[in-house]
Amino acid sequence: MTDLSFQPDANACTACGCPGMEVFHSVDRVPVHSTLLMRTREEAVGYTRGDIRLALCPWCGFIRNVAYDPSLQEYCGRIEETQAFSATFNAFHHRLAESLVARHDLAGKTILEIGCGKGEFLNLLCRLGGCRGVGFDPAVVPERNQSGTGDVSFIADFYSERHASYEADFVVCKMTLEHIRDAASFTALALQRNAPTFFMVPNAELVLTETAFWDVYYEHCSYFTPGALARLFRSQGWEVTNLRTEYGDQYLVIEARPGAGENRSVMPLESTLAETRAQVAGFRSNSVRAIADWRRRAEMLHGGKPWVLWGGGSKAVAFLSALGSDAAGVAAAVDINPYKHGCYLPGSGIPVVGPEALRSLRPANVVVMNPIYLREVEAELARLGVHATVEALESAAVGNEVMEP
Repeated sequence: MTDLSFQPDANACTACGCPGMEVFHSVDRVPVHSTLLMRTREEAVGYTRGDIRLALCPWCGFIRNVAYDPSLQEYCGRIEETQAFSATFNAFHHRLAESLVARHDLAGKTILEIGCGKGEFLNLLCRLGGCRGVGFDPAVVPERNQSGTGDVSFIADFYSERHASYEADFVVCKMTLEHIRDAASFTALALQRNAPTFFMVPNAELVLTETAFWDVYYEHCSYFTPGALARLFRSQGWEVTNLRTEYGDQYLVIEARPGAGENRSVMPLESTLAETRAQVAGFRSNSVRAIADWRRRAEMLHGGKPWVLWGGGSKAVAFLSALGSDAAGVAAAVDINPYKHGCYLPGSGIPVVGPEALRSLRPANVVVMNPIYLREVEAELARLGVHATVEALESAAVGNEVMEP
């Protein structure tokens, strides 16, 4: 990540600079962190809160939380964002790394990753390509990076101008840009090395079209549709060479290379401003109904045995924040990441437990926070001998289909 002191006008777009952003979705008093480990229920319930006011730029299609306050954020080693305990996710990561090494001829080269998290992907790239690597993230935990990979180092810090001396043949930035308020300045900083670049962000188009209100949380202050992301990179004078979705369309990937801005061709995936406006209008009307429908659904689930959420991360925190007290009866959030066990979800104070705890909890219903893990969860429940009704979180108002890995 990067540390920027830019103070934007509340109504100005931080991607294109134009005024007149239009608020279309509001959530009050949500936890300002959803992946920070909370060791006690008291800390979780009393943790700092902020407001969400999602606004659309009518000129470039960029979406941001105009109420976001970066001074409330606490990025450190207590952040537990990794998905690396999932076989489904690891298979995706491996395929992605193999593809990048082959298509960008990374063998023996130097890779710089901005926002490397716990470092799994950088280690994987360097192991597959025999590369050198350096990763930046204030949440990196050095002792969890003893992978045996060769020349890889990690800097527990925000990426900034003071790190300009580090060399790179290829720049990676995964699931970080959405955390940055000033999208244009950050992108310019990341691209100043004139090295081919790979960015991955949540796909805002999927959030809008599937009314995924559980994918809107405080840390994500910036949201990108395919069109908005491509326009941002072109505004920096870069040539977009690849624009696609990954992981059941949940992630949006862009690859770009230095250029004089001469290649302005639109990629097939790019959404137009008119399409984005229509998607925003749909989300604005459908989200109210989707939240109300899930509140009714939660009441039905509460009418008997306890029910649990599978996934003790951001989606669960956002889901419970939107439902509020109407999510009564949730006994726990289950997570396969052992670092989360014994902790509590920010805001609701719901305990996070490991899968083995379900043998004693005996829930009647399990709601899987991310449908891409549905088969993995069903297999684990079968292994544990836990008999429960399993369903994936989806918008009850629009009836989404389950995504395939």
